[in-house]
Amino acid sequence: MLEVKKLFKSYTTGKAKYNVLKDVNFKVRKGEFVAVMGPSGSGKTTLLNCISQYIPYEKGEILLADKDLGKLNEEQIAKVRNERLGFVFQDFMLLDGLNVFENVCIPQVIKEAPYQQMESKAELLLELFGIKDIAKKYPTEISGGQRQRTAVARALMNDPLMILADEPTGNLDSRSSEAVIGAFIEAKKKLKATIFMVTHDSFAASHCDRVIVMRDGKVYIELINKGNRNEFHQELLNVLGKLNGGDRDDNE
Repeated sequence: MLEVKKLFKSYTTGKAKYNVLKDVNFKVRKGEFVAVMGPSGSGKTTLLNCISQYIPYEKGEILLADKDLGKLNEEQIAKVRNERLGFVFQDFMLLDGLNVFENVCIPQVIKEAPYQQMESKAELLLELFGIKDIAKKYPTEISGGQRQRTAVARALMNDPLMILADEPTGNLDSRSSEAVIGAFIEAKKKLKATIFMVTHDSFAASHCDRVIVMRDGKVYIELINKGNRNEFHQELLNVLGKLNGGDRDDNE
């Protein structure tokens, strides 16, 4: 589904060059829920921005369903972002002037899909994520957890190959965080969604199939959830503790 191969990314400030990603390699299989964690400065967010093609990189390949995203032009990338990738952001990125139903429909509005098809898909997702009863409410009238579940529903409107989630629980309390992670799990189970999540939240990551831990711009270790979430959570805490990242670290 997604393959990152020999990825390098650096920033230059004045005469100084900072290597942020250094020969990063990994795969995400179809239907997997994968998280990326690591200490501040490890390159997590830079990696996500490279995958989504929001920033350029010096070397390497990023393949989505065997298509090299780095070789696409701006028009092709825009089409991939709307139709092949779904995005969930820490700050929700909902439009305050649209209600929940209308926000969820945005990707298909951009795609100019028939209204009946759009309405049917939106209603299915609203029901799946427990937000059908707030369909006519506006973002300012609902809780943070409900806003993020709306964002997850929106991300799935065009049946993307993959959801890219950037700190989706970062602005939420524990109860709302659980509801959002539950929405991802439902999407994986019932819609066969593939989810790639950058997070500093070890509790959220403990629900994933696999966690890629980064350190100093490289993949430090990949941890596999063997089925016991509590044991996996403790394993994550132990690894992050060794990296001085602790349970929660700054997004980078």
